[in-house]
Amino acid sequence: MKYRKMPGSPERLSALGLGLMRLPTAKDGKIDEPRVLEMLQYAVDNGVNYFDTAWVYHRGESEQVLGKFVAQNDRSKFYIATKLPCWMVKQESDAADYLEKQLEKLQTDYIDYYLLHSLHDTAWKEMRRLKVPAWLEKARSDGKIRHIGFSFHDKYPVFKKIVNGFDWEFCQFMFNYLDTHYQAGLNGYRLAVEKCLGVIAMEPLRGGKLVQSIPLDIESVWKKSSHAWTPVQRALNWVWDHPGCTVALSGMSSLEQLQENVRLANSAKAGLLDEKELKIYNRARLEYLRRIPVPCSECGYCLPCPHKVAIPEVFGHYNEAVMFNQKRRHKQEYLAWIPEDSRADKCVNCGACVPKCTQQINIPERMKDVAKYFSEDKE
Repeated sequence: MKYRKMPGSPERLSALGLGLMRLPTAKDGKIDEPRVLEMLQYAVDNGVNYFDTAWVYHRGESEQVLGKFVAQNDRSKFYIATKLPCWMVKQESDAADYLEKQLEKLQTDYIDYYLLHSLHDTAWKEMRRLKVPAWLEKARSDGKIRHIGFSFHDKYPVFKKIVNGFDWEFCQFMFNYLDTHYQAGLNGYRLAVEKCLGVIAMEPLRGGKLVQSIPLDIESVWKKSSHAWTPVQRALNWVWDHPGCTVALSGMSSLEQLQENVRLANSAKAGLLDEKELKIYNRARLEYLRRIPVPCSECGYCLPCPHKVAIPEVFGHYNEAVMFNQKRRHKQEYLAWIPEDSRADKCVNCGACVPKCTQQINIPERMKDVAKYFSEDKE
């Protein structure tokens, strides 16, 4: 296993981190505990020393199963990362209450890497109002947490404001060869490196979308490469090529996936990609973006819709389905995450959104396309 130093700390973290958000489950939907414990043991035995979980993962079971592993093993062999569920913190005392419960679930006296979970502009303002940053510093001085960071889901200007608003030690954000200009992106990576923050790269495979059902036009781009890499290898190598990336965090759901990623991590290194290869990655990225059917920037200026249609979210599911050639998966997500009265078929063509759209999209007409697309069963 290759290791990378956490800035400002002597600790060396494995290039591959194990995310405990997509663990194998049994038929009843609960975590398949024997399989997960086997994965964790394999990870430790093969040099993985960074385990990332959160209060909400697997409806609270993720921290518990990791705690069982902690109780059975040498705590000094690995680092635990978990997160404060910021949206559930309503008063100053809530943060301390959640941390105590997490320590109990994880069966440990301290958490190595503690993050404010899923920060965005509104959440950061609320955390500051509730004096959570000061509480984090106290929890660190008390020895209950060792390093303070945050995970991020918003635009780059917000990322910059958060980074400059507190003395963080590390940050976690989506980082892959497709989303270089989305959310924190490459600008966020550069800022974090400039500030000497550790970078935990999440979604390096984009939730598996960069490695499954690859469209033919994207395949044709990869054929120009001199490397016969698998899609997983390509995606991870791009992340590891960045020397400021401390850990590539992958949410593996089987022992086989873990074994493959460990094998790839053993040869991971920065500077692997030459200029020619980076141009191929960029061409693949542009081909993916070219496949987006609706140029919605999800700015939200079209809202509120008089008829409650969730316009940006609807276009988001549609764009992802077409871009990644994964209609079945995104249809399920569309039906699961968008309330029935907010779906595309509820558009009545009133046109209230059209003059407000910064991208000049004929939203009512495109809503018809989306409604038809998700109503059909064929791929």
